[in-house]
Amino acid sequence: MDRLVYFDNAATTKIYADVLKEMLPYFSVLYSNPSGIYEFSDKTKAAAKASKERIAGLINASPEEIYFTSGGTESDNWALKSIAFMKRNRGRHIITSKVEHPAVLNTCRYLSEQGFKVSYLDVDKYGMIDLNQLVETIRRDTIMISIMYANNEVGTIQPIEKIGKIAKLNDIVFHTDAVQAFGQIPIDVKKMNIDLLSASAHKLHGPKGCGCLYVNKEISLAPMIHGGSQQNKMRAGTLNIPGIVGMGKAAQIAGKNMENNIKKEKMMRDYIISEIRKQIPECSLNGHESQRLPGNVNFSFKNVEGEALVILLDTMGICASSASACSAGLKTPSHVLTAMGKKNEEAYESLRITLSSETTRDEIMYLLPRLKSAVESIRKMSS
Repeated sequence: MDRLVYFDNAATTKIYADVLKEMLPYFSVLYSNPSGIYEFSDKTKAAAKASKERIAGLINASPEEIYFTSGGTESDNWALKSIAFMKRNRGRHIITSKVEHPAVLNTCRYLSEQGFKVSYLDVDKYGMIDLNQLVETIRRDTIMISIMYANNEVGTIQPIEKIGKIAKLNDIVFHTDAVQAFGQIPIDVKKMNIDLLSASAHKLHGPKGCGCLYVNKEISLAPMIHGGSQQNKMRAGTLNIPGIVGMGKAAQIAGKNMENNIKKEKMMRDYIISEIRKQIPECSLNGHESQRLPGNVNFSFKNVEGEALVILLDTMGICASSASACSAGLKTPSHVLTAMGKKNEEAYESLRITLSSETTRDEIMYLLPRLKSAVESIRKMSS
């Protein structure tokens, strides 16, 4: 393997050099616990506050509406469980979709075991929910709608603003898992009537192990973790200051470069899609043609098992995936693709290629002929 070419940015991203540089002092120089009352702790308190401001600015929120977590999974769990148990006297019905991340789906399954009723919205062949079905599914006892902003496998972007409007008109709490969208495309929580939003640092060139939950200040939320008085007693535990600093810096960079990054990634994405369609017969694009994340490419190749394709590409120094990282290793077909109407065998034939702002044209030109060769090799072996 002469080189490594990384096309799995939906799973995680390489930390930016400027992000790492800003984090480093908080490991060994500015290492104080921000809960301390001495002057040494003032700098770590100030760093956490500055990061809140940077993150809030990226989604048009207020800094006091940002709560730091360990990542998207914790944020999703906190949002769903807290609203469910706090509002159970009003109602026990939750609406989500069939293509959500496991952090939402498995939390909903847990809530079902606790006596809550969960409705799972269908999606069309592009992975898009039907707004009419959403409206028809709302009941008098519906307390929450949780729909992801953009899908982690096929990249389809949901009509979030319209969903938010429907939720607000019906006085229902609206949560969105925005882990894939945060820092990638514009988000305005006020304009979109989003009450709760989950985000994770490592999807936008920040560190792993740090995320946040946006909580509209008009929403009452119960603590997920009980303990000390950190974060207004809402999320106990000593703050992960290096991670928080890194997430704040990554958010700042994302906001500054978003317009250019979107333009660049869309251009590369559309070129890859066009070339795959030209060069490789019997393939189909998964997800919406245009309403998709700038850096997401997901194809199914007939008679090509996705996991075998990923393994063969790996021998050529190319990192890609056949499903989301949280589903890797499972022997079941993608729940996203089957919900979109794919047969089980078709769902096993997918390959996800995800780009970042650091992806180069040279890397794409390295990928394309090797992808074609790998598909042809597997088809020959299976024929």
